[in-house]
Amino acid sequence: MNTTLRTEGISKQWGAFKANSDISLTFEPGGRHALIGPNGAGKTTFINLLTGALQPTSGKVFFGDQDITSRSQHERVKMGMTRTFQINTLFLGLTVLESVVLAISERDGLYRNWFRTVAQQTEAIDEALALLATLRLDRDINTVTRNLPYGKQRLVEIALALATKPKVLLLDEPAAGIPSTDSAELFEVISQLPRDVTVVFIEHDMGLVFRFAERITVLVGGKVLTEGTPAEISADQRVKEVYLGEAAHDE
Repeated sequence: MNTTLRTEGISKQWGAFKANSDISLTFEPGGRHALIGPNGAGKTTFINLLTGALQPTSGKVFFGDQDITSRSQHERVKMGMTRTFQINTLFLGLTVLESVVLAISERDGLYRNWFRTVAQQTEAIDEALALLATLRLDRDINTVTRNLPYGKQRLVEIALALATKPKVLLLDEPAAGIPSTDSAELFEVISQLPRDVTVVFIEHDMGLVFRFAERITVLVGGKVLTEGTPAEISADQRVKEVYLGEAAHDE
């Protein structure tokens, strides 16, 4: 398919408040696409509309050629759309390996076979080990998740998302709460994910955005202000005025 995910005139309104207004965007297969904008720009609402956490007031969401506007979150995950959140939700009492094996087993329906222990899930274990190596977590497989540094916990969250074998991975501020040195390492790992996974991410750190995104959409007041390459966005005077200039002033 030429497009992995797209929206047509999608809007979300509560009473007189318009969180998103007439957003039409296309996300290409294998792309690294950032959503940026000031606080209250409607970025998380838009992600909620993509994933089915919210239903739009108007407009449509397409996954490939399929209209998925009325599909549930669970159905969208099964189709290949997975999301991580600003606040991570992990199996904190399990080891890293156990957590990912459990996620793989649930994906394949193996969790229904209660007579099989985790140690017997050899195929799931092999897949989990390969996935954790990709995310540079192979040295942490036997560590209980709650004992990991926060940056590595975010990587475990991404591992759990990737265990669903998504075509689209939606990351809601993956670097939030992580020291800058660790956040750069986190994005280095994200940038090396297989190209059969389209990555859409919300991020406030413009250094990370301009370093790792291939296309950037700027949302302001629930609407698309502009979209383009990092070079185009950094040179756009409107973006400088409403967002980049504001961020630089805050610094």
